[in-house]
Amino acid sequence: MLRLLFAVGGLIFLFNPDAASAWAFQGHRVTGSIADELLRDSNAATQVKDILNEGDPEGKLTLRLVGPWADCVRSVARQPDGTFEYVVNPEHYEYEVPCRPFKSAAERARLVDYATRNWSTCEDPPPTGCHTIYHFDDVAIQRDRYDRSAQGTNAGDLVSVIGAAIAALRGRPVPPPFSIKDKKEALMLLVHFVGDLHQPLHVGAIYLDGGNLVDPDVAHVIDPATETHGGNTIQDQNVNLHAEWDDIPFDLGDARTKELMDAARAIPPSVGTIDDWTVNWASDSLHIARQAYAGLRFQQTDPPPKVKWSVSCEDPTAYRLMADAIKRRQLAKGGAHLAEILKTIWP
Repeated sequence: MLRLLFAVGGLIFLFNPDAASAWAFQGHRVTGSIADELLRDSNAATQVKDILNEGDPEGKLTLRLVGPWADCVRSVARQPDGTFEYVVNPEHYEYEVPCRPFKSAAERARLVDYATRNWSTCEDPPPTGCHTIYHFDDVAIQRDRYDRSAQGTNAGDLVSVIGAAIAALRGRPVPPPFSIKDKKEALMLLVHFVGDLHQPLHVGAIYLDGGNLVDPDVAHVIDPATETHGGNTIQDQNVNLHAEWDDIPFDLGDARTKELMDAARAIPPSVGTIDDWTVNWASDSLHIARQAYAGLRFQQTDPPPKVKWSVSCEDPTAYRLMADAIKRRQLAKGGAHLAEILKTIWP
């Protein structure tokens, strides 16, 4: 039932719906587009253009266009001989829509190089490569703030990778497990991951036992049978809850609107220093994730080891309207916060 209402209010998710990929590509472009406008005629805007286009005055790459870059990396696959290759899915050419700006031989090589360098750098690398875990945290919604000591965080999580990208842009050492070779790579990662940080299900997660909420921090360990992976294993008809939150309101398209620009300009300056901001924004997304899960009912449908749940709620229309409003606010915040970072790095 929720899926039908989300389909009315949002664009269909174009990436693999089982992957944790925030906002689909439209949302990442919207976030970048908002920041492009907020940086207009600033030193930061000049720096961004030079870095993304490597000094080419005719270069056309913008924050909007590079927003999906870190998801395009998902098309890099490890081959049986151990080499890496960018693979176009012949059954889903639509996956390539946001990756067209990176179709030149040089840009494809950059995608492969990044995936290769970040494939096995983390502890217990997943089959899809360590870089795929950079996109999220799975902090239990019972927590009040993001805390690196909480279950569902790790040294290669979303908060940490944003810090690594900022360090690279500031000319500082990049902490492990991340490999970021230059400022262009760092900037493209930053655009994407700041967008991810503002999709609430990329930060806050629920852990379920028979449909009931449990707290992994009480046991100081995560029971794999309770994980929902940011809503990816919660099914609503044929689509998961995470993918439904990745959809953005259809009227927004894939670029800024006056409504979003007005909202972004109204976002107050962040408190503290640039080193505090990512944790504070993650904590804000964690609180919003509580709203995303509130009022939903879960029922286990598949047993371990691949546990899945179904979802329902009492008033799907009200839930969809609530989600629509949250998405608009979060997209505006993401664009404003991205611009704030870049203006701070390049005042």
